[in-house]
This record gives sequence, structure tokens and C-alpha cells, in this order.
Amino acid sequence: MKYDVIIIGAGPGGIFSAYELNKLDPEMKIGVFEAGHSLEKRHCPIDGEKVKSCINCKNCSIMSGFGGAGAFSDGKYNITNDFGGTLHEYIGKKHALDLMKYVDTINMAYGGEGTKLYSTAGTKFKKECITHDLHLLDASVRHLGTDINYIVLGNLYSELKDKVDFHFDAHVDSVESTDGGYKIKCRGEEFFGKKCIISVGRIGSKWMEGVCRDLGINTKSNRVDIGVRVELPAEVFSHLTDELYESKIVYCTEKYGDKVRTFCMNPKGAVVNENTNGIITVNGHSYEDPAKQTENTNFALLVAKHFSEPFKDSNGYGESIARLSNMLGGGVIVQRFGDLIRGRRSTQSRIDEAFITPTLKATPGDLSLVLPKRILDGIIEMIYALDKVAPGTANDDTLLYGVEVKFYNMEVDVDENLESCHKGLYIIGDGSGITHSLSHASASGVHVARQIVNK
Repeated sequence: MKYDVIIIGAGPGGIFSAYELNKLDPEMKIGVFEAGHSLEKRHCPIDGEKVKSCINCKNCSIMSGFGGAGAFSDGKYNITNDFGGTLHEYIGKKHALDLMKYVDTINMAYGGEGTKLYSTAGTKFKKECITHDLHLLDASVRHLGTDINYIVLGNLYSELKDKVDFHFDAHVDSVESTDGGYKIKCRGEEFFGKKCIISVGRIGSKWMEGVCRDLGINTKSNRVDIGVRVELPAEVFSHLTDELYESKIVYCTEKYGDKVRTFCMNPKGAVVNENTNGIITVNGHSYEDPAKQTENTNFALLVAKHFSEPFKDSNGYGESIARLSNMLGGGVIVQRFGDLIRGRRSTQSRIDEAFITPTLKATPGDLSLVLPKRILDGIIEMIYALDKVAPGTANDDTLLYGVEVKFYNMEVDVDENLESCHKGLYIIGDGSGITHSLSHASASGVHVARQIVNK
């Protein structure tokens, strides 16, 4: 079967590539190949009763499928160049912001209308954070919520399904350059495309490394983010989340000079498991519907680790730490902050007696046996710093889930069009190592689609 454009991956980058290509050239024949399930078939078997922990499904419905890993996230689209990726370094700051705003208008047109756009501009909290040596990053944040995000994705699929060929449960085994374009092998069949867009997300990082090796595409080592997910009563951060919803706060530790940051804040949300290449890590979701909200807020505290020569396997380093957590706890470990600073493991009885009800069933344990000392010291220092702007953060009953790891693909060598050294082969989204967020990945898809049509 031959296509004008083959898209590998149906995450936000792949979806918005297909959307924009079809909008600009409705006659174009487009094939989208996704290793995971279609949206309606994406169901995690963990129900808290019969299935209480990850059973290592062949295709993790949280991490793959139509919508990508962001399908069941809390649907935050951060319109900013300050974080979320380095797309602006390739296409320019203004153009990157314009594309993110364009993506926002599409989300609004397909079910997101009525959701709130938050902004840190002019907020009093910026000064308050600086007073305590914390730094609040600038951004406009569209919060769809996990529920509304799902509706938007469903509407986009309904719009595209009769105009684009979607192949689900279709893992691509190889990508080859041919005289007329690109050939992929999938489920024992061969498909050809004049152009090829690869948008495999972070879960496809190992696969992407193999493709780059086979095609001779240069890459360079990226970072890995390692830390914990914090869960505490929603009231502790309500003065921040009510106005800003998501507050990206960065702190430079006194002890080591390392930067620790908050990430993926979920007001009145829930902590969830993630399965990345068979490794169980932790993440967070939140909902727009008040009926689905909890009494807790959760967010990640992450320390970025960059490695110099000769070590290059930053993802392998993060995986080894996550595997250690899985070894000790059978999955995710949870610990009270008070137990951590007293040097004792948490027990089920201490968790049960706490003044907070965990939203994730995790194994009580000791994170100091898992996380490297330098990273754990930074997290503890950050918690005490946050306690100054959000009193109660450093309470004994604050829960820490570990580990949370954000894996980044090796940064792939592409030009300002996000085109590789092979003409007509574009690499976008989080799998490129360039974008790290829903908004940046979506914007990269629109950018590439326009380049293809213009050419």
C-alpha cells in the first residue's frame, strides 16, 4: 500500500500532523501507524479491587495508543518557551508560540470550549517565590482535564477517521529509505510513503535509537529527570492552584547547586502508575469534572541529570533506579515525609494513621534505599523551600511516591524544518528529544505538516 505521507505514532505530534495535512490538502493519502490501541479500547486493567497493581500488558494503555501518553494525563497545554521543550531553538520563539496558540484554538473547537486558560503574568506569587529563592516560570496554561482531553481526542478522531487510514496495534518493525521515499514493515506487511513523519513519543525512545542507528542519523545524549511524586491535602497549594492551576517552580539547592523543579501539578487529582518498557513508575492525573476530583493535590519534584563523557546512557541510568524501586516494592513505593527525614521506612499502619488518604495503592517503604543521596537531598531541600510559600508542604504526613522518572529520547539531529539528513523524513514530538510536552509536540506536528504541503 502506498501513501503520500506515513506517520508513525498517533500521539499529539502524529494527530496534529494528520489534522493539518488533511486540512491543507484533503486529497493527500495519509497512513498513521500506532503500536497501541484505538482510543475507545484503551483501558488500564488496574481497578483497585481485582487488579491492584500493574500486570505488564503487552501494550500499556496508559502510555500508548491514540492520543499517546498524554491521552490520560490531566490535559495541560502550556503555551510557553520557558519549559516543555526546545522547539523554539529550531523554528524561532514567536513561531513556536503562534503554533501552540493555534493548537489551543483547535482543542477549543473540538470539545475544549469553556475550559480555563490560566496565566502567571503579573501574579503576586512570582515576587513571593523570589523572596524565598524560588523561581516561578512564566506560562499560559490551558487545563482541559483528563475527562475533557479525552473528549477532544475523540472528536479529533471522529473528524479524521474517514479521511486518514489509521492502523492500530501496528508496531513498526523497521524504517527503510528507498528511491521513491520510505518503506516500513509492520505486521508482516510492507507500506510505502513518499514522506515519513516519526512521532513515537518517549515510550519509543529505544525504538527511535535503533532507527537512527540503522539510517545513520546523528544523535546526542539528552538528560533524564528523576524524583518523586508528592501528594498532600489540596488546601496546602490551593492559593497557588486556584489562580495559576499549574505552577512551575525551580529551586537551586544550597548543598550541590542542583536544580529541582515542580512538574505536572494536579489539583484535586490522583496519583497513578505508568509502565515504561516494563518498568513501573508513577505519574498524576486530574479531572475538570468536580464529581471526579479528590481532596488531594499531587505534583512531581524532579532533578535533571546530564551526563558527560564517557557515559551516554541517561535513560539506562533512570531505568536502573526505577528497577530498584520495583525490586524493593514490587512496583511504586510510598513513604511519609516524616518517616523519610527520621530515617525510617513507612509501614502500612503509619500510612493508615496519617491525616491524608493516598489515591494510589503503593507499597510502604524507604525511598532512601532507592534514590541516590544527591537526588534525595535535593528533593528534601526543595520540600522545605516550598513550605515557605505553601505552609504544610513539609508536614510529616505528606506522601512521597517513588520513583518518578521522565525519560527523554536521544536528541535527534534535524534542521529548522525538523527534517533529518534523509530528505522527506521528519522526526517530531517527544521521541525527537526536542519536545517534552503536549503543546510542543502538537505544535511540531503542525509545523512539519505545513513544511510538507509547502514543498
